Amino acid sequence: MTRKGRRLSFVVLGIAVLGVAAALVLTALEDNIVFFYSPTDLQSKSLPAERSVRIGGLVEQGSVAREAETVRFRVTDLVHAVTVVYRGPLPDLFREGQGIVALGKLDTDGTFRASEVLAKHDETYMPPEVADALKRAGRWQEGSGK
Repeated sequence: MTRKGRRLSFVVLGIAVLGVAAALVLTALEDNIVFFYSPTDLQSKSLPAERSVRIGGLVEQGSVAREAETVRFRVTDLVHAVTVVYRGPLPDLFREGQGIVALGKLDTDGTFRASEVLAKHDETYMPPEVADALKRAGRWQEGSGK
């Protein structure tokens, strides 16, 4: 084999090894990837029942109901809404009309079972995913924080 042929063999072998390594890393990370959806996205897409996702939007006015250790509320992007059930302590800044992001799984009946709820931290901050979803829905008012 000539010198040029050996060099080409090493390059091809190196590319193959890098490709296999990248495939293994992506496969290992697949379970840790969590996608963000707005309530409108949830209406239009079918998700596997056991897939962890993040949803975000505004807590619908008049929708918060507390039952013992469980809280039930609706998250809206001002187009569609989804019911969220959460068991545990809510953030101090959680309230109706507030922007939130919830991590959990969507049940077959359309209820979102949250394992974590995050609320915005001050009057001017909106989670970027929530702001983008509101902009796509045409409900974002620039400069108002809502």
